[in-house]
Amino acid sequence: MTLSAQLAAFVTQTSYDDLPHDARTMARRSLLDWLGSAIRGGSVEAVRIARGVAERGMAGSDATVLATGQRLSALGASFANGAASHVIELDDLHQGSTFHPAAPIIPAALAIAEREGSSGTELLRAIVLGYDVAIRIAEAVNPSHYRYWHPTGTCGVFGSATAVGVLLGLNEEQLMQALGSAGTQASGLWQFLADGAMSKALHTAHAAHDGIIAAELAQGGFTAAGAILEGPRGFFAATSETADATRITDRLGSHFKIVENGFKRHACCGHTHTAIDAALELRPSLQGREIEQVEIDTYRVALDITDRVDPHTPYEAKFSIQYAVATGLLEGRAGLEDFTDEHIADREIQRLLRRTDARENPSFTANYPAAWASTVRVTLDDGSRREATVQQPKGMPANPMTDSEIEQKFHDLVDGVVGADTAGEIIAAVGAMSASTTANDLVSAINSRAGAPVVSGSH
Repeated sequence: MTLSAQLAAFVTQTSYDDLPHDARTMARRSLLDWLGSAIRGGSVEAVRIARGVAERGMAGSDATVLATGQRLSALGASFANGAASHVIELDDLHQGSTFHPAAPIIPAALAIAEREGSSGTELLRAIVLGYDVAIRIAEAVNPSHYRYWHPTGTCGVFGSATAVGVLLGLNEEQLMQALGSAGTQASGLWQFLADGAMSKALHTAHAAHDGIIAAELAQGGFTAAGAILEGPRGFFAATSETADATRITDRLGSHFKIVENGFKRHACCGHTHTAIDAALELRPSLQGREIEQVEIDTYRVALDITDRVDPHTPYEAKFSIQYAVATGLLEGRAGLEDFTDEHIADREIQRLLRRTDARENPSFTANYPAAWASTVRVTLDDGSRREATVQQPKGMPANPMTDSEIEQKFHDLVDGVVGADTAGEIIAAVGAMSASTTANDLVSAINSRAGAPVVSGSH
């Protein structure tokens, strides 16, 4: 059997009752966390542009754009929600694969579940299995894949196709074909970072949209490569120097990858988070003191993606480890309100940026991706030094957020959009998902106040 065939057999033979309690729990947590980003991200310029394209070219009434309440086709809603849920850089993260699973997978799953009237448990099952397939593929090609390719786009389309295939009731053969069509559409290159461009949101929008196309093509009998992963001209050969096919089948069916999922506390690239956490740990001892120098030691990939000492736009700032640490030291946070043109221009931020350096720590590089370690070292005006090291970002399984912290994050993101009462109703609706509820019940809770003005700082 090809790897796609083995994955398809596993997915089609796994019922909701087969899922362990911790996988079901993490599916609810991941869904709620994703909803916060999808609702809040709708005001960002890149998303408004993407939504306009969806309105013109993907019209319909099958599914809901969560930030506005408008109805589009399932393709259109998944495209718009996929862009919205990644753009503010607060969506979930699977650390071992350096992959954000929710943004490409859940928009497609929710759009189809809404169109099909799927139950709450069917949607949760689709999320768990979509995560499992995509994370395994991302782990198989990591870390060499990450040098050029954005796995949230490239691997996300496999998870999107899987989740949609579950909801459409595809059989084993059809799901294998869907994975083949997903793989031939996989895309997402890092070059956009050089321009501070909007492409990252397109990666998730595209992966969500194309996962639906792959599954619906397969449902109609459309054929695709059976060995799309391991074939000599397949995904592994084309996008990874050291692909490990054993990661696909390791404990397949007995260990569900969603339980390894993590959640982001800071509104910027995940590779800056341990450095921010170290800065926050140091901050109480720095109050009232002049900072002369800041040194950041981190792993190579973090520098490849976020070594940007002079960001000029909010998006560049989200990918600047120097800016993120400076913000953490000065503001005691790195939230949405800290990644604005006004905050970037702040005199104190600019002064501290000029005094901040980042460099590679070879031992941290050697331990990546198992650990994403960073050290922040601060020299004060009297020559004294303070130092803190954080091995795992807050929110990851080794340093987890509690349910109450995830719910508070959700309120912080969406209260200004839908109101605190509606936010509470959404939390309750996610918690109540069962065989007797539907995806439409969840969307109805969101729609009760969708489209209200978004609070400032969302860009």
